[in-house]
Amino acid sequence: LARTILRLDRPTGGRVLFNGADVQQLAGEDLARYRRSLQAVFQDPYSSLNPRMSVLSILSEPWELNPGVLDKREWRNRAAQLLEQVGLAATDLDKYPGEFSGGQRQRIAIARALALSPRVLICDEAVSALDMIIQRQVMQLLAELRDRLGLAYVFIAHDLHLVRDFADRVLVMRAGKVVENGRTADVFATPQSDYARLLLADFGKARLPA
Repeated sequence: LARTILRLDRPTGGRVLFNGADVQQLAGEDLARYRRSLQAVFQDPYSSLNPRMSVLSILSEPWELNPGVLDKREWRNRAAQLLEQVGLAATDLDKYPGEFSGGQRQRIAIARALALSPRVLICDEAVSALDMIIQRQVMQLLAELRDRLGLAYVFIAHDLHLVRDFADRVLVMRAGKVVENGRTADVFATPQSDYARLLLADFGKARLPA
């Protein structure tokens, strides 16, 4: 689903609409604008960052690939702002990914995703590789960025606690098909499909530590 939204895969059925436009029909500047509007944060913070690139190079790459978005003379200042926005320091710009923890690397990945001022972030299991404490910190960061920047998220996860606490709406999928779609509170309280009921059957029996 994420790859289809990002137009990396072509759907075998249905359409992806963004502001009323079928994204498969976009071309030229319309397609470039769409791709700038959606950015992704991937699951593994160790493999999603090039270990041979400095943090400055990693954060500058979106501007290099999208000439005209930001004057090159502003790259370092803007990269420093992005790092500070995700809770890191401007002095980290000249470091390399190997000098950071997993949680810090994921913050760098989030900063990179914000470089083009997107409207939507697609988070593909973006915290599942992190330990519980760091996971909470990154989730809090994502919530703060949502409120501050007016972002929307497509948040892909198997952790039902995260889904319940973070999502406004839920799509339950099975074998590539949506089997349930609704407000989070409604889906968790009264799931309509057999599959969603099965997923949620043991949900109340386990709770994350406070």
